Amino acid sequence: MDIRLLHPSDIPHVQQTNITNLPENYFCKYYMYHALSWPQLSYVAVDVSRPKKSPYDAPKIVGYVLAKMEEDPIDGVQHGHITSLSVMRTHRRLGLAEKLMRQSQRAMFETYKAVYVSLHVRVSNIAALALYRDTLGFTVGGTEAKYYADGEDAYSMRMDLDYLREEALDAEDSDQEDTVGQDEGGEVGSAGKAGEGADAKQKERKRKVKVGRQLGVQELVENNASSQQAKANGAS
Repeated sequence: MDIRLLHPSDIPHVQQTNITNLPENYFCKYYMYHALSWPQLSYVAVDVSRPKKSPYDAPKIVGYVLAKMEEDPIDGVQHGHITSLSVMRTHRRLGLAEKLMRQSQRAMFETYKAVYVSLHVRVSNIAALALYRDTLGFTVGGTEAKYYADGEDAYSMRMDLDYLREEALDAEDSDQEDTVGQDEGGEVGSAGKAGEGADAKQKERKRKVKVGRQLGVQELVENNASSQQAKANGAS
């Protein structure tokens, strides 16, 4: 199973998945609006186990999440919204819905710095309510009367994305710990090795020069002493 970004070419197959599973259906241009306006946020689950007979075979899309950023948030807080989520009955209980949602939430946070994500769910949709509330951690904020076209009420739900901020901070702290004590000015690769060799040679030359100077001074002292001794002998 492959979970990847929704491509515009996927839209007819996503629409078919939507029509098969949900009573709320949309025109193709509505999916295209999401795909072009927020291309990072919508994902599809593709069953890759089916062998392709030709390069032109359409992908077998078995689930999707359609998401967007709220353009004019009433509360003034940057947040995302799940427009639609569906998984084919033949591929349920595989964790696909959760993975699709998690991927979309991460993209909302990393791309748009979303603070939370919201959605609506029918009050009669017990399975979806359990997924959002019990598995993903959404909370019910209220009930919107006659939200759907057939007159059914909807729960308004939201989930804070604090866990993603905490993950980002932990990763940043880990990176800083890894760089402590490292020589930031050193070169790497062959240049670094060449530099190390040059430093060693330079140190060796310095040691040789130092020893040479000491011997030279000693020779001068001995020569000076011999000269003084010779003068003393001549005078006597």
